[in-house]
Amino acid sequence: MMNDINKVLKSTAKRLVADHKGLLAMDESVSTCNKRFEKLGIPQTAEFRRLYRELIVTTPGLGDYLNGAILFDETIYQSTSDGIPFVKKLREAGVLPGIKVDEGTIDLIGSPGERITTGLKDLPERLKTYSEAGMRFAKWRAVFSISTGVPTKAAIEANTRELAIYAKYCQEAAIVPIVEPEVLITGMHSIERCHAVTGSVLAELFVQLREHDVNYEHIILKPNMVTSGDSAEMQATPMSVAQHTIECLANHVPAGVPGIAFLSGGQPPATAIANLNAMNLKNGFATPWPVTFSFSRAIQQPALEFWAGKADKVIGAQNLLYTQLERCRQARKGVYRIDADK
Repeated sequence: MMNDINKVLKSTAKRLVADHKGLLAMDESVSTCNKRFEKLGIPQTAEFRRLYRELIVTTPGLGDYLNGAILFDETIYQSTSDGIPFVKKLREAGVLPGIKVDEGTIDLIGSPGERITTGLKDLPERLKTYSEAGMRFAKWRAVFSISTGVPTKAAIEANTRELAIYAKYCQEAAIVPIVEPEVLITGMHSIERCHAVTGSVLAELFVQLREHDVNYEHIILKPNMVTSGDSAEMQATPMSVAQHTIECLANHVPAGVPGIAFLSGGQPPATAIANLNAMNLKNGFATPWPVTFSFSRAIQQPALEFWAGKADKVIGAQNLLYTQLERCRQARKGVYRIDADK
């Protein structure tokens, strides 16, 4: 039985990072989705969320760029206007469906200003339900802020411990865990401070994974890129981001991890793509694992802004989504040229 589970996990993990493709994070919670809709004057209803996600899953050629799509609980039970379940539509396109299973963050007791992710209580039961619904992988996000004295050792240990428990539950359910420790971009910190904090988080993460008997050869790591804070006076170049990020990962991530799929973390789309491209340039950085994308806003934002809830803008929005996916695949190959896009 265990050998069968390991075969499934190995096959799924390998597929998620194969063929110069990546992952689309379309797992925004109801509140997050509604906030983005509100800014654009889109009605904040279940039907408009369904319409927007239908726009995404019916975009022609998704499977040319994506190996997987991370969904939200609401989304896996929704269908297109002509009655085709979104999960089936993705599978027909060659895109594996996955599910966000964390339930957001709350204040971490004893650590003012720091957060801890919730959702472990009934996770084994939910994973069983999601597996029956066809989910092949899952995602859990932990967040770490950078400011004076933060993140604390207690916050790093608590959040990485929960990431490890989540990952173990997933592997027991034959679901590949995407492990997402996100050091937030918000702040005035330097790229060197981000490097140090990201390294501390990754070091403790793999301690916790080992202690909880998680097979790191059957996970996908979804970290932040090592960048300057978004309010820092000095902003690092893509090559500097690439150098710091790859060095940090190489020092802390075992070679047996099947792949790294970066979050965009609130970076402008062009910046996130340029940074990923710099990591994949030929004659650049040799890495033991594939380095790809698991972006949300960096792929979706141009399409969402163009669509703005208008039925006559769907095709144009899909074209923009397709364009962003093409840019991401180019960055995955290390051949993206921002000057050509301009």
